Amino acid sequence: MKLLPVIFLLALTAATSALDNGLMRTPPMGWMSWERFRCNVNCENDPKNCISENLFRDMADRLAEDGWKEMGYDHVMIDDCWSSMLRDKDGRLQPDPQRFPGGIAKLARYLHDRGLKLGIYGDLGTHTCGGYPGTTLDKIETDAQTFASWGVDFLKLDGCYSNEEDQQKGYPLMSKALNATGRPIGYSCSWPAYRGGLPPSVNYTLLGEICNLWRNYDDIQDSWNSVQDITDWFFDNQEILQPEAGPGRWNDPDMLIIGNFGLSVDQSRSQMALWAIMAAPLIMSNNLRTLSSEARAILQNRAAIAINQDPMGVQGRRLLQERSLIEVYWRPLSQSASALVFLSRRQDMPYQYHTSLAKLNYTAGSYEAYDVFTGKTLSGLSATTEFTVSINPSGVVMWYVYPKMHYEDPQDDGAELRLHRVR
Repeated sequence: MKLLPVIFLLALTAATSALDNGLMRTPPMGWMSWERFRCNVNCENDPKNCISENLFRDMADRLAEDGWKEMGYDHVMIDDCWSSMLRDKDGRLQPDPQRFPGGIAKLARYLHDRGLKLGIYGDLGTHTCGGYPGTTLDKIETDAQTFASWGVDFLKLDGCYSNEEDQQKGYPLMSKALNATGRPIGYSCSWPAYRGGLPPSVNYTLLGEICNLWRNYDDIQDSWNSVQDITDWFFDNQEILQPEAGPGRWNDPDMLIIGNFGLSVDQSRSQMALWAIMAAPLIMSNNLRTLSSEARAILQNRAAIAINQDPMGVQGRRLLQERSLIEVYWRPLSQSASALVFLSRRQDMPYQYHTSLAKLNYTAGSYEAYDVFTGKTLSGLSATTEFTVSINPSGVVMWYVYPKMHYEDPQDDGAELRLHRVR
């Protein structure tokens, strides 16, 4: 496969200024338990798939040994149902002793020894969504200090069993408490999802000051309908949401379900492409031990990841919704490059979509386009050149587009595609 242009490589290493905690300057990447394994605590009958230290060690091994970490997937995130039903005698959260006999600190060391980071789940309320102990306002500092003492690198703070007043106080307080520990801990806030996701109920200016990412909308389910529903909500509201994203502060449409049961190969490419256009966190929730070669190829696609991780951090937009049920999405990238996604909402047969770059608001000039999923390069495009893309039902064509004058063949100087995470 032809290597990507030098301009694309340079985009991956550009520096950006940091927010207060300096974390997640590009969207975080990794693996999370919830969508695939939910709240399965039946370790007696289902030991390989229950929420336990063995599951997270297994996933850490896969990230470290199967090429994921090198692609940027460096977080292993524990979701709900990890804790004991009771806090300890000092009022601290504690893991379930049967399912996590080694404790969270030992699990964190296991990940850190493999160059990975550990994420954990909490809930700003009396209980977590799964019914485990929550973090009430009086426990925020205690829980932040506990997580830091364990070596945790990331916290997802949910909002079940809480009210609006507690959320207004608690989410900023947890941000302050995490920073006060002295340990760099990425912070995901579910606050907007509990307030409808939009202003005036949601203050995105405040969120950008206290959180690294936030869940805006409903949980993803293992289906193409769910992916479409989330996509529609985000792009129907893009005028509000798109300006709020940037380095260190990301809209989160929820997990990648590629490799599970609900998506075809084409639909899997579509989710990967749309999440890349959205500058979304790339957090997989699947079984890395049994992943198909097709799913692995999509999730480890170097070009899609590089587009997602572009250091400018500008979230993309939907340009067109055609009556033919073809949609066009666009994202500006570093070094005058851009990404285009042609998505088919059709259910019948491949569709031949005719257009030109000029019709998609590109200025006059000469361009080349690298097809993310075929690895082919289309040369000699002027802005007015008419072209046709064939898009499968519920599938995508995704292009990395770059001005011809900036292109140098990386094979001339031995350059290689390197994915550098900017933190």
